[in-house]
Amino acid sequence: MFKLWLSIKKDTRILLRDKVGILLMFIMPIILVVVVTSIQNSTFELVNKNKLPILICNKDTGKASVQLIAAINKIGMFKVTQISKEKEKTVADEMHDQDALLGVVIPANFSERVSAKAKNVSGKALTSFGLQADTIKKEAGGIDPLTLYYNPVLQESLRFSVQGAIQSALQLVESRQTLRTLYFSINEKPLPEKLENEMLSSQTTINMFPVSKDGVRTTPNASQHNVPAWTIFAMFFVIMSLGGSVVREKISGSFIRLKTLPTSYLVGLLSKQITYLCVTLLQAIVIFSMGIWLFPYIGLPALNLPSDIFALFIVTLVCGWCAVSYSICVGVFAETQEQANGFGAVSIVILACIGGLMVPSFAMQGLAKTLSNFSPMHWCLQAYYTLFLEGGKLKDVLNNIGSLFIITLIIQFITYLGLKRKNLI
Repeated sequence: MFKLWLSIKKDTRILLRDKVGILLMFIMPIILVVVVTSIQNSTFELVNKNKLPILICNKDTGKASVQLIAAINKIGMFKVTQISKEKEKTVADEMHDQDALLGVVIPANFSERVSAKAKNVSGKALTSFGLQADTIKKEAGGIDPLTLYYNPVLQESLRFSVQGAIQSALQLVESRQTLRTLYFSINEKPLPEKLENEMLSSQTTINMFPVSKDGVRTTPNASQHNVPAWTIFAMFFVIMSLGGSVVREKISGSFIRLKTLPTSYLVGLLSKQITYLCVTLLQAIVIFSMGIWLFPYIGLPALNLPSDIFALFIVTLVCGWCAVSYSICVGVFAETQEQANGFGAVSIVILACIGGLMVPSFAMQGLAKTLSNFSPMHWCLQAYYTLFLEGGKLKDVLNNIGSLFIITLIIQFITYLGLKRKNLI
């Protein structure tokens, strides 16, 4: 025990001398957490709170186009600005000038075509009801399509949402006109506005709730997503210090000298794991503390810790141990410190990509989806998400912890084989 304590003191002193490594392990993840959370929170606010600026060029002079513009404005996700119909050819330029993300051109015959389609549909309905003879000689022409311009920066999912919203507004205008025409054909008088509103607004309500294992319904925010993810990234980035430390000890002959001393190589490896495991726990404490207390002061949503703090500690401990084991493994197989740092940094980024830190796992397909199961970061992230986003308990993350534990043991075994092959033990 005394030998282990001395070895831990030695590794701690070596770590404190590595100023660059400490900066990479703490400062870089802190900057990443703040920057990425700020960007994602701005995106969330753009979609959920702010309105998308949209320009509408109305070439039509009828009532249907006015109703369409009112319906688009009523959706609540657009900030509508109308431009002169003479500017149809310069809608793209107007979008750039006014920083608009969307532009819509309503064709000149829009109201006429909507009215013709409504008469055609109502006529067919009356004929099927047996209320009038079939006097329809030919089908009414379709409505000329709206022209929708969009800024290329809009993601595909957001474009589909915009298209669906405008399509709903268009459908409302067509349904309103068809209902009015049908009512007038039957009663020979205009449809009362109150009845029209009642018939068109009688929609089934949809209640949306996030999935929660503890029954507490809380809406996740950008901090809940990003703080755990980049904490994992910070843990694995101890490779920049630990991997280089292992390489330096190999080159200096420390492992060989251990053979001549009344001690074991296990003491040295265990001391490194304990020392850097404490570093990973400190990283988690620092980043989580920032999310809880600093984020509200810089305009970001506060991080809400899960109710099961013990489960959070266990997950953090296992994640840190896996990160430390991987770092030692890379250091054992690397021949130089440059190799350890270069391969370590690139491999961490790759593991983060396929593990779901940069691209959500549910968006992956095929080979990428399969490879994500082999990334330790994937299991770390799933465990954290279960606790932070779903309100899970320790029993809910045992599967993730078990998978992560198996991966860690495999890495430890590969490290042992590397030490044996290099005759370092």
